[in-house]
Amino acid sequence: MKISTKGRYGLKAIVDIAYSMQILNDKCVSVKSIAERQGISENYLEQIMAPLKKARIVHSIRGANGGYYLAKSPENLSAGEVLRILEGPIVPVDCVIDGTSVCGQVDCDLCVMRDSWHYITKQVNDVIDAITIAELAHTFDKLTKEKEKKGTLQ
Repeated sequence: MKISTKGRYGLKAIVDIAYSMQILNDKCVSVKSIAERQGISENYLEQIMAPLKKARIVHSIRGANGGYYLAKSPENLSAGEVLRILEGPIVPVDCVIDGTSVCGQVDCDLCVMRDSWHYITKQVNDVIDAITIAELAHTFDKLTKEKEKKGTLQ
């Protein structure tokens, strides 16, 4: 189970928006400013934001002062929710999703790993669902301030 750049960058972008709204008191955040802070291509970031907008995680405002803002409070938005929108189901093996015999077993009921795969899936999803965007935004703020103190932030 590996999170793609789409999932990682999307999560970073959502955290950046929450940080900008909570800590910097911005009403909305431009793709350009997210891209600069997070080191992500603006074009790729726009592609990532599209499914998040469609899922109503973010809304956008057009114009010179436009950008994205969170549609939900960061306290009520989990890392898991964002990742599943961008990655699909977070599972170690596909047969956990629908019980099909994609692993080569004729009968999934005879799969010795089936219960373990379901357990692993539940544990991973419970963890990522417990991490709120608000927590990640506060961590980002703390790390940013530590880096500024060291004089390494531009």
